[in-house]
Amino acid sequence: MLSRSEIKSFIERTPSFKNTMPSLQAIPKSPRWMIRETQEVIAIARKFNEEVVKPYVLTLDRKMHEDPDYLPWDFVKKANEWGLYTMWIPKLFGGRGYNMASMSVFVEEIGSVCLSMANLIGVHYLGVATLVASWNTRLIDRICRDVVKGEKTGEPCLITLAITEPGAGTDVEEMDLADKGNITCKAEKVPGGYKLNGTKIFISNGHVSVWHMTIAYENLDKPSDATIMVAVKTGMDGFSFGRMEHKMGQKGCPASELIFKDCFVPDDLVAVDTRQIDKLNRSKKDTMQQIIDYVVAATRAGVAGFATGAARGAFDAAIQFAAGTKVNGKLLINHEWAQCMLAEMYKNVSLARISYVETNYANNLFGMYKLLQLKPVYYFLKIVPHFLLDKIAPGFLNKPFMTWVFRKLQLDFQTDEDFHCTSGWGSLAKFSATDLGIKNCHMALEMMGQAGLRHDRYAEKFFRDAKLLQIYEGTNQLNRLNVFKCFMANDYPQAVVFEE
Repeated sequence: MLSRSEIKSFIERTPSFKNTMPSLQAIPKSPRWMIRETQEVIAIARKFNEEVVKPYVLTLDRKMHEDPDYLPWDFVKKANEWGLYTMWIPKLFGGRGYNMASMSVFVEEIGSVCLSMANLIGVHYLGVATLVASWNTRLIDRICRDVVKGEKTGEPCLITLAITEPGAGTDVEEMDLADKGNITCKAEKVPGGYKLNGTKIFISNGHVSVWHMTIAYENLDKPSDATIMVAVKTGMDGFSFGRMEHKMGQKGCPASELIFKDCFVPDDLVAVDTRQIDKLNRSKKDTMQQIIDYVVAATRAGVAGFATGAARGAFDAAIQFAAGTKVNGKLLINHEWAQCMLAEMYKNVSLARISYVETNYANNLFGMYKLLQLKPVYYFLKIVPHFLLDKIAPGFLNKPFMTWVFRKLQLDFQTDEDFHCTSGWGSLAKFSATDLGIKNCHMALEMMGQAGLRHDRYAEKFFRDAKLLQIYEGTNQLNRLNVFKCFMANDYPQAVVFEE
């Protein structure tokens, strides 16, 4: 038998128990109601697929081929009617408060039919996650309640993340790369706020969103130490939309250019800046990287959910084709080589799903979801009626003290090991699932031959849509480097990440 200290010593060796099995650690701590709630989410997604997505999927894709500047307001309004833009906003901020991990399951279901429409819903929560990661409770409450109001009035209020620039895509997600990128979005401090100048590109949902969580920089020569996050509202002076990108896939979800020309952002719309984080334990650069990691650790699990949906959709198209097509007088599904190929595709779906589920468990333990998934907090928010929370919560959340408390809890109390675990798993899920997704799309096209190239067979659309998943939310190359940084580099002092 080993002593407790020996056990601790051995399990902390690489690969550490903490980093390899988040699920085993998280399951006993997770509220049991989450299981039933996640089952409900799957049912809602499948009903939404049957009534909204499936009848519209090919029509939307054709519309975008004919008119690349078409905006899918009809779908956005339908999703708003179903309450899908408030479903994962915490109940504390007026939303429906479904557990955040179930978001990945939801987008897998929608993505198994159409990644464009999955993204029109899912990328809104990239904006929500960015807002929440600022831990600015006053601004979170204000903007989230705008989203809730938009649901009630029938005027959708979506949120985007505006981070990618014409000369800096991958660079802006890693502070170690930021100073090497061609960053141009300048935030100049002026009395009462900031003045923004610059351009953001490839902003998903840009043209159909109301709020844009915008990352800008006070010092373009040293952006890693001068990063800020502000909320820009559509219609503000100096802010306008540019072109929409004409993409290969996911055409139904607009990728927008956002233009800032002397756009004044008042202090009350500053989510976080260098002055606000100056007194936290980490440096400005490390704190901003921590905030970014909070976001991408969660949202890369969502991208893995998209990819799992793509892998599943391609598999569904292939097996249905095999079940109805004869080769040499025998149904394709009865050929052993086809059965082996379909089993391989099924394996790819399952492994992709496991990757995002494990990532969500890591986030439940150490990441953005941690406070909400604590059993007392989770059950309290489930039991307390909405009207009571809506009456009491804003009064507390608007006090500066609450922002200080949340930042202490979420930023200062999160260890480097904690955010390496969540960030590493987010990247691992992202590149694993998206590579598996595109592999299944290849295999479906191979099995279906020329039939797979027909628009009404879906396989070619899944291929076009899935390819984008390997590129956005950090390229798969960046995510591989991040896995090395989070899980391997610390054991080898001679290793330098992002050196060149």
